[in-house]
Amino acid sequence: MIGAGGGIGRALVRALAASGRYARVHALSRQPRADDGRIVGGVIDVTDEASICHAAERIGSPLDLVVIATGILHEDGRMPEKALRELDGASLARIFELNTIGPALALKHFAPLLAKDRRAVIAALSARVGSISDNRTGGWYGYRASKAALNMIIKSAAIEIARSRPLALCVALHPGTVDTGLSQPFQRGVPPDRLFPPERAARQLLDVLADLKPASTGKMFGWDGSEIFP
Repeated sequence: MIGAGGGIGRALVRALAASGRYARVHALSRQPRADDGRIVGGVIDVTDEASICHAAERIGSPLDLVVIATGILHEDGRMPEKALRELDGASLARIFELNTIGPALALKHFAPLLAKDRRAVIAALSARVGSISDNRTGGWYGYRASKAALNMIIKSAAIEIARSRPLALCVALHPGTVDTGLSQPFQRGVPPDRLFPPERAARQLLDVLADLKPASTGKMFGWDGSEIFP
């Protein structure tokens, strides 16, 4: 689990450990937790490729599941842009660093660790707003664009991974609106049944991953298992 310090990441770590399906769950974050039973803490910083490489080398292969749960929507009081006049180069670069470049480098170093002789999955948290065809309201320029770019990287990586690992899947996931710090400023108006606690979101995402077939590789899926088109 890359990004185990976030709300969804922490919930996914707990759900994976409780499932009993995995002998070991590596919880990677900038501030790692202490080892606890099946859960093994580890350091990773997706803005530092050397850190990503070191984490991958330390864990080794074969891996059955890798989830990249890093990302940013707002930071230090700066909210998503509503208009072109609000665009700022440094902020755009920061958003792409965490939402696109970091996950891409995680794919670079962790995809080669996926098991070759059985089903294996590498997934990254994306967002429905990264779908170009689904964009009907505009705004949120940096977040939308960074997630759209991530979806393209997932697609290209899936094609490459399939050449050596035909049973593997590489997919993007939309978790819905989850009650975490990332979504906190934007929860007004979200129906109560569509604002998911992290624990429920984690269960839903793992259920989606469990149902996917090899033909699903390269695509993005919502929390309810529906495909989200580019």
